[in-house]
Amino acid sequence: MRIVVISPDSRDPREIPAMEGFFADGLERYHVRKPSWTAGELEAGLVALPVDWRPRLILHQHHPLVGKLGLGGRHDKDGGQAAPSGPGAASRSCHDLASLRRHLGTPGSVLFGPVFASLTKPGYGPAADFPWGELQALLGAATPPAAPGPARVLAIGGITAERLARCDQLGFDGAAVLGSVWGDPEPVRAFAALREAAARLEGARHAA
Repeated sequence: MRIVVISPDSRDPREIPAMEGFFADGLERYHVRKPSWTAGELEAGLVALPVDWRPRLILHQHHPLVGKLGLGGRHDKDGGQAAPSGPGAASRSCHDLASLRRHLGTPGSVLFGPVFASLTKPGYGPAADFPWGELQALLGAATPPAAPGPARVLAIGGITAERLARCDQLGFDGAAVLGSVWGDPEPVRAFAALREAAARLEGARHAA
């Protein structure tokens, strides 16, 4: 299972040291989500980072910086373009099954959720009557021929190391995490625990 990390949405003195640890531990994609930052503030922050980190960074805002700085791509919100497209397209959010159906098989990753009650947004979680069986069937059948390969569908919302097994059972390819990492006093340790849990699940899947 693939794990991606989403940044804290404001300044956090732990962020850059933690990023160094994440990348050393094999993190492939780091989503930079800073909704209150201006384009200038975001560019200044990105330019201050090591250049070799840039291909792993996915921007949620100020997408022109993707091409300008040679970043890994952009993240699009649900309800926008019909599919991730154009220069730097990398991922998008989906929050309902209709949207997920439209975007399965398109290039890049799809972040679907909330799968569990959010760790950072009180009261935000899946509906009590959410059709989990329908989601599981949809993810199990996600082999559309139009794309080079099926889109990676990542669970988001309330993800912890202990909950990855449920994500795997539902058919997700991995998870995007925020609260379980930044809510821990040691974000790198928290990420390592997630990676280890994901690796165990991946090993069990291949052994089955």
